[in-house]
Amino acid sequence: MADRNSLRAKINRFRAKVFNMVSTGVIDEPINRFYDWISIIALLLNLAAVFAITFDYMEEHYKGLLLTIEAVTTFFFAVDYVLRVFSANELYPKLSPGKSSIRYALSFAGIIDLLSFLPYYLPVFFPGGATVFRLFRIARILRLFRINSYYDQLNVITEIIVSKSQQLLASVFIIFILMLASSLCMYSVEHDAQPDVFQNAFSGIWWSASTLLTVGYGDIYPVTIMGKILGIIISFLGVGMVAIPTGIISAGFVEQYQKLKTVGDFAEEENIHFIRIRLSQKDSWTGKKIVDIGIPKDIMIVAIQRGNETIIPRGQTVLENGDILVMCAEKIKDISPIDLKEITINEGHSWNGVAIKDLDISRQSYIFMIRRKGKALVPKGNIVIKAGDIVLLYGKHIKNEFI
Repeated sequence: MADRNSLRAKINRFRAKVFNMVSTGVIDEPINRFYDWISIIALLLNLAAVFAITFDYMEEHYKGLLLTIEAVTTFFFAVDYVLRVFSANELYPKLSPGKSSIRYALSFAGIIDLLSFLPYYLPVFFPGGATVFRLFRIARILRLFRINSYYDQLNVITEIIVSKSQQLLASVFIIFILMLASSLCMYSVEHDAQPDVFQNAFSGIWWSASTLLTVGYGDIYPVTIMGKILGIIISFLGVGMVAIPTGIISAGFVEQYQKLKTVGDFAEEENIHFIRIRLSQKDSWTGKKIVDIGIPKDIMIVAIQRGNETIIPRGQTVLENGDILVMCAEKIKDISPIDLKEITINEGHSWNGVAIKDLDISRQSYIFMIRRKGKALVPKGNIVIKAGDIVLLYGKHIKNEFI
């Protein structure tokens, strides 16, 4: 039994190390940084080879090299997928290893990772579908979104689309309604003149889409006077319709960057820091009035989140269990700055299973709290750190008085 538990612990530690290695942006060890670079280089080389081989000159002179690059990098994608499936339990720790692997395989990221290599090998078993399988190579491009983990600014686009999703859906719905209406109108005035082109109400969908979206391919067009007048009107409407989602996204960019700039300027000029804490039944502040809790004069409670309600605090406001307090404090310039770090311990972490007194940390760093399963532990020397713990470190900057 002890041997089985020891083997299971070793497997869990190995799984945690594999998860850290394949996770984009985890660079605490050299092998993790190396794997990230290999992943990016393999993806860029693969895409470059796929695009380059479509040129006659490149295919004629470098076909062998390009096919070799594609084969090697695609094999790397396959290995990467296997490693991610194996370490999926670290991504979904509440599920069993088998269920977590299935959860990852059915996720959007898992499907993209699967499509990045599987179509390359399918023609070996199904030669007749080689042409169709090549179409799935487009999935490899979607792997580029993992680079978002390195550049926070790229995530702004996603945040804007999510925050403006309702307005964007409304504008797309309006465009769809106009497409149906313009198709029906064009059928009514053009059917007699062009029965082969505008055969029914839906035959004008292609024309209305290309017109409203200002593409204008010219393969379908009105020939009657009324049809041309109607086409001019719809073209003007199309310019306005395309401008709606464009304006929504542009406004979202302006709002997002203005928000970041305002917060940044405010933090720099006023030198104020905000924190947020949740009260529990055992906290000494619970059940007391704000005026009676005795917080320092340089600290103030600026808002209280109680359920779905936001309360502006007053001195007589009674704090309740579950309240989320938003507090602010002015930074004192004459005091040396501090660093607060939060470290999540997994199975493969070097601190896992080590007592606090045996840790090799800086003399200017102190462990002031350990969170274990939602509970806060006082960091005594004989406490052994376990996987799943969250360790909070306090680090003090030392000023060099000789400078």
